Amino acid sequence: MNDVNFLAWLKNPLAIPLVLIEVAVRVSGVETTKYFSTGVFVTGPADTPSNLAYEPIVSTGVQFSEQLSLDGEASLSTGDIELSNANGERDGWLGAGSVWTNRPVRAWIGDPRWPRADFRMIFNGIVADIAPKGRDMLALKLRDKMQRLNAPATESKLASSLNADAVLPLSFGEVHNITPLLVDPVMLQYQVHDGACESIFEVRDNGLPVAAVAVNSTGKLTLNANPVGAITVSVQGDKPGAYVNTIAALVKRLVTGYGSAADRFTSADLDIASLAAFDAAHQQPVGLYLQGRTNVISACQSLTASVGAQMALSRLGQLRLIQIALPAPGTPTEIRPAHIVGYTLEPTVRPEVVAAVKLGFCKNWTVQPGLQTSIPAQHKELFATEWLTATSTNASAQTIYRQTLDPAQQDTMLLRRVDAEAEAARQLALWSSPRMVYEFEGLPEMLMLELGQPIVIYNQRFGMEAGVPGIVISLAPNWESAHCKVGILV
Repeated sequence: MNDVNFLAWLKNPLAIPLVLIEVAVRVSGVETTKYFSTGVFVTGPADTPSNLAYEPIVSTGVQFSEQLSLDGEASLSTGDIELSNANGERDGWLGAGSVWTNRPVRAWIGDPRWPRADFRMIFNGIVADIAPKGRDMLALKLRDKMQRLNAPATESKLASSLNADAVLPLSFGEVHNITPLLVDPVMLQYQVHDGACESIFEVRDNGLPVAAVAVNSTGKLTLNANPVGAITVSVQGDKPGAYVNTIAALVKRLVTGYGSAADRFTSADLDIASLAAFDAAHQQPVGLYLQGRTNVISACQSLTASVGAQMALSRLGQLRLIQIALPAPGTPTEIRPAHIVGYTLEPTVRPEVVAAVKLGFCKNWTVQPGLQTSIPAQHKELFATEWLTATSTNASAQTIYRQTLDPAQQDTMLLRRVDAEAEAARQLALWSSPRMVYEFEGLPEMLMLELGQPIVIYNQRFGMEAGVPGIVISLAPNWESAHCKVGILV
């Protein structure tokens, strides 16, 4: 079933939409799969699975929303599936014997006259929990799979008499002047990464370079002499195979190699082509140092926000990185009045115009004011400063909109001034002109849109007569009505 045929079916008044749900649940200690639907459906002998009857107990199909955040914070899709419980025959599903939490759930839509293989996947996520919805209904609360990343990147501990509860640190990309974990005070041994790293290339004692023996294969170093003050280290970090230091590569490494082992993403959870395209477009080197129980999703967001991007999942449940940009990359889709239900197009949010963007970069991970060692004064100043900064300003916007030219600093994991200056200028160009978020109810063609997709919208209102470029930032599909509520930034 290709896109053309699928769209033709969505637009066909004789189509009979049917949603199939497959959800995992632990029943009496045994992991199993339940099969639900919005109508009667039995797979054929040649289908996979074959000759299987789905329970027609789903009352509303799948209702969920997808959204990109304009402030860069990760936004998880939400929604639910309503299940019939009219006679109380499924009351037991609320009991301790049935565990639905954090189990995978997938949904497809198609026509009951189709073979199972022609159904189109519309959701691939997890169940947050099951809950009653009145006396006669149950609701499976949905979350997208990014919820699996909402766990500490590591819980590995030192497990020594010195500090048994100390969580081992993690270094990604290049990080400067970090405070390593003291592993053995007798042997003067420290650790900068739980595993192999590319290079431990600079060790300092109160800012003064000192000799040490580094073992990159273990992420550890041993001082040659007792320290006088605070030990800091600069590192090129995590190296499971090849060393990487770009945003997409490090996000991929974090989501597949860290966090709860049972919840880590696999290659099947990644949109490989999309991630490769993002990586090719964003080669800026970055660095991130994790101490304690930082969540994987928070660590990834620190990286992606460095270039005004964020993580999102496709309807196939595959991870993508999307940058809020105008014009958005790619070939735009035209949206015309014929694609919009009636007069539903309306403005909803007007983001604030800014006259300046200030980014922090090249983080000094251990701030050391007042060093007394014999290093140059310029170096002492650097060690006393947490962030270098790059600021891009627009004097015209400042005058017109009476905005400040000294905005609040946005911290990034970027390392180079040239990259920070370029990103500050990009963000300023985006937000120093008036922008608007519009929403509308779209006809079947709009069900084919995806988050981050470039569009050009035409309308007789809002100055759109000649077409205005934009980017899709929210989608709330209703597959049964073949409509979709769309949010765009223009």
